[in-house]
Amino acid sequence: MIGVEFKEDFGMGLLDQKQMFVTGGSRGIGAGVVRLAMLEGANVAFLYHQDSAAAQALVEEMSSEFPDQRCLAYQGDVADSEAMPELLKKIGQEFGDFDSVVNNAGITRDASLARMKREQWDEVMATNLGGLFNTTRHLVLQMVKKRSGSIINMTSIVGVYGVSGQANYATSKAGIIGFTKALSKELALFGIRVNAVAPGFIGTDMLGQMNDDRLKQMMSRIPAGRLGTPEDVAHLVCFLASDRATYITGQVMHVDGGITL
Repeated sequence: MIGVEFKEDFGMGLLDQKQMFVTGGSRGIGAGVVRLAMLEGANVAFLYHQDSAAAQALVEEMSSEFPDQRCLAYQGDVADSEAMPELLKKIGQEFGDFDSVVNNAGITRDASLARMKREQWDEVMATNLGGLFNTTRHLVLQMVKKRSGSIINMTSIVGVYGVSGQANYATSKAGIIGFTKALSKELALFGIRVNAVAPGFIGTDMLGQMNDDRLKQMMSRIPAGRLGTPEDVAHLVCFLASDRATYITGQVMHVDGGITL
C-alpha cells in the first residue's frame, strides 16, 4: 500500500523507552496504568495526594519487578495552582521530558443538588477540572518543543449520560470531554494527540462506598456481567500512549462492559 509502513516490533513493549506521567497514580485505575505501562517498557513518574504508604509500596513493587526501568512517586495536589508549576518543574529536572501524560486524578463529593454544599461543588471542580488545567498547561510545552506526545484524560460515562446525585462530578467529567476535544484541535499540527477514556463501573475504592443492593442493581445493567478492572482501562490508556495510536486524537473511548449501549 502506498505511503504505509509497517514496523516489526514484535517482542518489544508498546512503550519501550517512553516516559509517562500519571496523576492519581498510587491506587485504583492510576496504579493499574502505572503497572501496565512499566510492563510495556515505560519509565513512569506518578503523582499521589495523601496515601504515601500506597505510593511507596507501588514504587518498591515496580522497582523490584523492573530493575532496569525507573518508577518515581511525587506527593502533590493537582488542585493547588500555586504549587503545581514548581512541582512539575522539579519532576522534569529529575525525570526528564514526558512522552505521555495521563490525567487520572479525580474525586467525588456526592449529594443531591438541593443538599449539595458549595464546598462540595468547588472541591470537585478544583481537582477534576482545575487539576487537569494545572498539569496539562505546564507539561504540554515540552511536547510542543518535541512535536510529539500523547495526553490521555480520564473522564467517565457519568460525564456523558449523567447520574442522579452526582451533578458536580458529572459536570466536571463532561468538562474534561470538552477540554479534550478543544485541545486536540490546538495540538494536532504539533504531532500531539489528546484523547479521553470514559470508564464505566470499575472495581476500585470509589465503589466501596456503594451499598450491596445498589451494587447488585448496577451489575444487572452491565451486559458483560461484571465490573471492570483497572487493567481493563490501563490497556486502552497504554495503547493510546503508544506509537500505534498516532492517528487517533480528539476521541472519547468508553470502557464500560456495554452499559451505555
